[in-house]
Amino acid sequence: MEWPASCARMSGTTAGNADPTSILETWRMRLIRWGFNLFPAYWGTGGRVTYIAPDWHEVRVCLDLSWRTRNYVGTIFGGSLYGAVDPIYMVMLIKSLGSGYVVWDKAATIRFRKPGRSTLYARFEIAPHQLDAIRAELEGVAKIDRVFHVDLTSADGTVHTSVEKTIHIARRDLEMSGR
Repeated sequence: MEWPASCARMSGTTAGNADPTSILETWRMRLIRWGFNLFPAYWGTGGRVTYIAPDWHEVRVCLDLSWRTRNYVGTIFGGSLYGAVDPIYMVMLIKSLGSGYVVWDKAATIRFRKPGRSTLYARFEIAPHQLDAIRAELEGVAKIDRVFHVDLTSADGTVHTSVEKTIHIARRDLEMSGR
């Protein structure tokens, strides 16, 4: 895996898109990415969305060690580690499943494996077959929970933090009727 040296230096249509198998970022997705990064609640985490696939099946995030993210002992603050990855799976599912579904974050666990002393990277992926499985399961039940996993890694692939997100997904027609 080849990653850029720093979040702050990334620009261009392939920003954060070092994987040649990924789809190039469109102008529309670039504008969405900029909006996401400028949204005050996300901007405050120190994280930066560096790539969003046009179909929302992949999102990449990086988190620099900087004066804004540094904790008392000189490593990346745990709140920044979690905050940088917190909303991503929920937003991906909202965009991928469409308006017929209600999606909420339900729970999360974070495991700090190594202190973050450099820029860290996270790659979120939801395969089309996972979306098909969610839709199929929701044909028989009103709501489900799914667990998604993401690691924050350094450029050499070392895992520094692991996060599990439990996401609540329901069919909108049944959720709104109270069933």
